Order: sequence, then structure tokens, then C-alpha cells
Amino acid sequence: MEVKKTAIDGLLLIEPSVFGDTRGYFFESFSKPKYAEVGIDCEFVQDNISKSTKSTVRGLHYQIGESAQGKLCSVLRGKVIDVAVDIRFGSPTFGEHVAVELSGELKNQFWIPPGFAHGFSVLSEEAIFHYKCSALYDKTSERCIIYNDSTLNIDWQVDNPVISDKDKQGKKFAEIDKNFIF
Repeated sequence: MEVKKTAIDGLLLIEPSVFGDTRGYFFESFSKPKYAEVGIDCEFVQDNISKSTKSTVRGLHYQIGESAQGKLCSVLRGKVIDVAVDIRFGSPTFGEHVAVELSGELKNQFWIPPGFAHGFSVLSEEAIFHYKCSALYDKTSERCIIYNDSTLNIDWQVDNPVISDKDKQGKKFAEIDKNFIF
């Protein structure tokens, strides 16, 4: 497995070692000791899978307090732009984001620790997105930043994005809660 640091401390892009032959392929999608060696040393307590159609944008989601989630993201089928926005108050990269391409073909993963808002856009006809979470979903702790906030200037690489009614109600980045710690 190859691990690449990104421009924002804590975000990691992981490329697993894939072994393929005429039958198909095999790779480890997670190994607690190996991932702990590269700094992903948490207990994953929930796995989520979503299926989305082309041009869907999901996010930017996060949870606050003890429910703040780290996410190990991957795409089982299709291709997405996966985005993490630093919302750690006091961080030198507060308000900055990293966008990476994840795909079922590449089998790569994106580690997003607590303290980041997360979202993705679908570039392929459909995508099956998988993520392991370090905390359980808690509706009362859930927050959302509007995907098209002009101060974040995220290039989702889709025309006419498809957004859920819930995500359309996201707050502007400047309005996010400032009274919590990750």
C-alpha cells in the first residue's frame, strides 16, 4: 500500500496493493495494524454505502462533538470527486479543501479525520460509494455546509448538479457553529 499526504495535514490518499490475474483481482481494503502504522488508528463502528447517479453532489456533511466522524472513503463502482473541507477552528488550513478522484478502477481510498466537512460528486453514470466511520451517525450532531458556498470555491466537475432537498438547506461556511471542538 502506498500512502500520500495531501496539502492539508491529516488527509491521506491511499493506494492499496492490488494483485490481479485472469480471474480478477484481490486487495486488502483495510487492515487495522497496517492503517494504524500510517496514522489511521481508530475504531471503525459503522460502514455506509450509497448509490448515486451522474452529477449527484452529496454534502458537505459533518458531525460535531463526540459524534465527529473520521471517514475512510472508497468507490466500489464508478468515479467521483471526493472533497474534504478543513473546519478545525485554529487550523492554519481552516476553510481550505482537498479534492481527489476516487474510482472503482483505481481502488484508492481517502482518509478524512474528524474536523472536516465531507462531500462528493459523481462523474460516472452511477457510483457506489463506501465509507467506514469512526463514530455512529447521530442526527442531533449532524451539520451541513451548502455545497456551492462561494468562499469555498469547490470545483465539483459536474454541470447541473443534482442536490437533495436536505443538502440545499446547508449553511454558508461563514455561519458554521464555532462552539465545538473535534
